[in-house]
Amino acid sequence: MDLRTRIATALKTAMKNKEAERLATLRLINAAIKDRDIALRGEGREDGVTDAEVLAILGRMIKQRHESARAYEEAGRLDLAESERAEMAVIEDFLPRQLTEQEIHDAIEAKIEGLGAESIRDMGRVMAALKADYAGRMDFGTVGPMVKDRLA
Repeated sequence: MDLRTRIATALKTAMKNKEAERLATLRLINAAIKDRDIALRGEGREDGVTDAEVLAILGRMIKQRHESARAYEEAGRLDLAESERAEMAVIEDFLPRQLTEQEIHDAIEAKIEGLGAESIRDMGRVMAALKADYAGRMDFGTVGPMVKDRLA
């Protein structure tokens, strides 16, 4: 079952069970996906978003909510921070399991060896290969510096 179908099924279930907070978050996810669909149609792609693009959308949504929760905590608005964390939990239900730090190190080493990367000039190729194979399973904001350190 693709991600879009899983999200639609979860939306219907949330409606039936009258889970208002979960339903609101699922509607936000659907809206973000549909926005991307519309943008792609404007670029001439009629097939819509792929599962990899949905994972990227969900990853951005998690990052936004994480930043918002931190800002709300700093402002002393713990109720709003908790609301952001609740939304993050709903979104994370659709993301694949995140890799552990050791698994990330192993994946980086395997890609570097597999591509024959030797210098910092090869970083783009390594990052592209990692993104292709591990989309949604690792935070590339933290992986980038790790790859850079390894290639330097």
